[in-house]
Amino acid sequence: MNTPARVTFFHAPNSRSGGTRALLEEIGVPYGLHVLSFKKGEQRQPEYLAINPMGKVPAIRHGEALITEQPAVFMYLADLYPEAKLAPPIGDPLRGPYLRWLVFYGSCFEPALIDKSMQREPAAPSTSPYGDFDTMLKTLTDQLEKGPYMLGDTFSAADVLWGTALNWTTMFKLVPELPVIRAYIDRVLARPAMQRAAAADAELAAAQAA
Repeated sequence: MNTPARVTFFHAPNSRSGGTRALLEEIGVPYGLHVLSFKKGEQRQPEYLAINPMGKVPAIRHGEALITEQPAVFMYLADLYPEAKLAPPIGDPLRGPYLRWLVFYGSCFEPALIDKSMQREPAAPSTSPYGDFDTMLKTLTDQLEKGPYMLGDTFSAADVLWGTALNWTTMFKLVPELPVIRAYIDRVLARPAMQRAAAADAELAAAQAA
């Protein structure tokens, strides 16, 4: 894999960036790990705000490029390392659905989830980015029913994103643990790379808590 520079990954354990760590494990390339402590508020310090003014993880730096926002990070990494075969290339019929489900996560799933967790009513359908929670969830589960993965038989970076996201959100009862969702989570998390990432993150979280 010939890339001009190693990726630096800005990460905090027990956060959304756990999915990016899992993706990097799936890709299987060396990378620089810059760990932030949320307990110490390092994500709000000037040094990190220069990386991501939103104070959020994940973020990656590759050469002069800074990439934030989880779906964008996933797209960038999967395309940067095509040998891992985690992103259908342009021209592949699955490329469009792949992009759709990565973007659906940020544009529909996350906003609906936050409104639901805060017990807020969504905006009117004409202005809400996701419509309503039930429609969002049915759209997602209808796709999972086609399984075994988001793109049918093809495992992709989208599954790393959705597998980790649904694992956390069902754990905290933000998403109902429907049989199709539980089976999908178990299928994704059974992968060796996913298990390595989870074990490494558990070790990192324990070290920060000590």
